[in-house]
Amino acid sequence: MLKKIKNASQSLSAKAKVSRLNPDQYIVALDVGTENVKALIGKIKGDGVQIVGVGRSHQQLSDMQAGAVADIGGVVQNCNQALALAEEMAQISVRTAVVGIAGELVKGTTTTVRCTRKDPNVELDEMEMEHIIELVQERAEKSARKTLEWELGGQQVDVRLVNSALVSISIDGYNVTNPIGFKGRDVLVQLYTAFAPMIHISALERVTNELDLDLLAVAAEPFAVARSVIGDNANANMSAILMDVGGGTTDIAVINEGGVQGTKMFGIGGRAFTKSIERDLSVDYEMAEKLKLNFSARDEKDMSQHEAVADALDKTCDVWLSGVELALSEYTDLENLPHQILLCGGGASLKKLTGILKETNWYSQLPFARKPHISLIDPSQVVGIEDMTGGVSDHTYITAMGLLRVGLDTLAQQEGLESTGGLRSRFDRMLRV
Repeated sequence: MLKKIKNASQSLSAKAKVSRLNPDQYIVALDVGTENVKALIGKIKGDGVQIVGVGRSHQQLSDMQAGAVADIGGVVQNCNQALALAEEMAQISVRTAVVGIAGELVKGTTTTVRCTRKDPNVELDEMEMEHIIELVQERAEKSARKTLEWELGGQQVDVRLVNSALVSISIDGYNVTNPIGFKGRDVLVQLYTAFAPMIHISALERVTNELDLDLLAVAAEPFAVARSVIGDNANANMSAILMDVGGGTTDIAVINEGGVQGTKMFGIGGRAFTKSIERDLSVDYEMAEKLKLNFSARDEKDMSQHEAVADALDKTCDVWLSGVELALSEYTDLENLPHQILLCGGGASLKKLTGILKETNWYSQLPFARKPHISLIDPSQVVGIEDMTGGVSDHTYITAMGLLRVGLDTLAQQEGLESTGGLRSRFDRMLRV
């Protein structure tokens, strides 16, 4: 199993037929959401990406369930429509793809492993550090498998590593950014890892095969959002809580001093609010969705219905907020949670959500040093991704932009592997996945 973990990202990225980073290289990001599929075509320019094509297609109720593919044929059709729109705008057909994965069964945690070395006077080399990273990934994989088995009532689940990122390394209590060449006895490594059930990954692989795409990488969507705002600055010390409120799930990532501390997901998103209106007002789903979207307009001609919609939304807001509190309460390794909260995703457009975060004291029982500051992520805040189309206009595209960032990272890592080879390049790649 350890070999599977070690080669998981390599097996995904090996399918992409790329050899060198060059100005004419293109990648496509597919954000396969519960409510919509978004496709962004990016042209690599130096150490950044220019968006040259944008496409969006609506998903049917039966296509996705809680962020996971439920109808492969339906999702393929929707992805094909979004891709066609993006390719028509970009005037190019792109085959190399990065796909996002979400859902309650995607587990992202930070694992800490302390290794005591036999001879503290020997310098750490690439082979020893690679072995330590493998130990961390192995422990994280066991933890993810155990958690999923518990959640599924004892059912055994095959999982695969989808993302891995270094949080910190210290040697004898001294923090280092590159441990190679240091001496010491105790090496402590904190590594963020995200695992997903094989059945979910296999469904996405089938979708990309049906679309005739070369799968460069699969990325946990909250990790992609985190990559979008961190960028490639190794000295970045940003701390924030990122919330991606999608149609089926809410994905939360906590960044602490530039490192991804962990990701949590729970199954309440925009559709839960629509279904609450559908149930309370005895209307069909389409009408409930329309009422939700028009809620902010405050139609004075029918205040009674407006109040009924507000009541229905309030009920689900309370449940959603409980999910947020529970997710954040699990970050027990942090003395204080970051006070900056950044939201994205279509569900974040509902003003009820931002309002309840801003106007209530929901945070009082959590380790915040001060009242959280709430805002939506603007596309201009995404590091290294430039929109050339004018179509990426709001926070609903942030996840797809983050997937482009993951694609750029993966191509850069492959470039390093091909140009330098050896253990050092493999170690660097492990830390940068």
